[in-house]
Amino acid sequence: MTSSPAARTALDLTADLPVPDLEDFYRDLHRHPELSGGEHRTAAKLAERLAKAGYDTVEGIGGTGVAGVLRNGDGPTVLLRADMDALPVQEETGLSYASSVPGVMHACGHDLHVTWLAGAAQALAAGRDTWSGTLVLVGQPAEETGSGAAAMVADGLYERVPRPDVLLAQHAAPGPAGFYPHVPGLIMSASTDIDIVVHGLGGHGSRPEATVDPVVTAAYLVTRLQTVVSREIAARDSAVLTVGRIEAGTRHNIIPTEARISLNLRTQSDDVRERMIAAIRRIASGECLAAGCPREPEVTIGTSLPTMVNDADTDRRIGAVHTEVLGAGTVFDPGPATGSEDFPRLVPDGVPYSYWFVTSTPADVWDAAPGTDLMEKFHAVPSNHSPNFAPDLVTVVPGVRTLVSGALEILTVN
Repeated sequence: MTSSPAARTALDLTADLPVPDLEDFYRDLHRHPELSGGEHRTAAKLAERLAKAGYDTVEGIGGTGVAGVLRNGDGPTVLLRADMDALPVQEETGLSYASSVPGVMHACGHDLHVTWLAGAAQALAAGRDTWSGTLVLVGQPAEETGSGAAAMVADGLYERVPRPDVLLAQHAAPGPAGFYPHVPGLIMSASTDIDIVVHGLGGHGSRPEATVDPVVTAAYLVTRLQTVVSREIAARDSAVLTVGRIEAGTRHNIIPTEARISLNLRTQSDDVRERMIAAIRRIASGECLAAGCPREPEVTIGTSLPTMVNDADTDRRIGAVHTEVLGAGTVFDPGPATGSEDFPRLVPDGVPYSYWFVTSTPADVWDAAPGTDLMEKFHAVPSNHSPNFAPDLVTVVPGVRTLVSGALEILTVN
């Protein structure tokens, strides 16, 4: 039985959601994915729904960002955020509403996020006599490139909309549909991109003795980099190093003059991050020295995202109201994830936030996955960024309810 005013009001406001309309909206977004920074159609569709629900709407923030504001008397200001961009992935789901854009897919669930935000906007606007305060709804571009949140802030987001007292966001995740993982503290890792250029001495493939082969050096470097986590980071410290790209050469019989390697680090503390970067620089320099490379390698630190740390009190409040609305046992603490997000870049200094997950794997996919326990199945089902990632539409209503109840927990409920 629900007891808090926020939970009771959330259930009332979402009792008559236009589910078929929201599902059609989701299918339309899924069919028409747009890459980071090019979310023009998606932004326009969201802005149209916000305006129709009565929000003062601003478009073109930080490129394609959208914000809607609903002022409803005295009370706190709550910001709800959804990211909008898709990925350069060729869809393989076989869905009747699969992507119509070759090589582009909503493989991370951002189409579902936009749908949830649109549904919450409609429900909260229709029930404005039940609460007071101000709602700020944000459709954010370019989360996948880690640049969208910062771009909106740099473009004057908080000069165009009220500064929030609390920010809330959620993300679709693999796992049997119907769970809402919360972590009252560190929930997601920092991400750091690193590019390495290995300089060699090019020449003919038939005369390697007259060259310094950067491909061989890069191969040694990729292998040696695997020891950074396994041999230089304590077991108690979570860290991941991924070589996501290695490029060199133009023809079979040409030894190139350089090789390029792209890395991504996931860390949960600044100390571990700095130690890993130092180790990468040292190893790159050492391998190039051993190979006789004519120049030192170039090691460039690229896009970095901060750790995401929920305000513990705020997240516990939101988790508690989610338990009331969605049922006992549906909210649990899985511990921090190694994934990363740019949502913290949207947060003004000192303002609390809560970010949680919504599990979305269809029941038949989960049941058919190999494995006898939860973790075996979790690793077997399609995850975010997979060409087979396809959230269950049964999550449309609960995903709206999580946003609505979270907002009402902060707003003044009448």
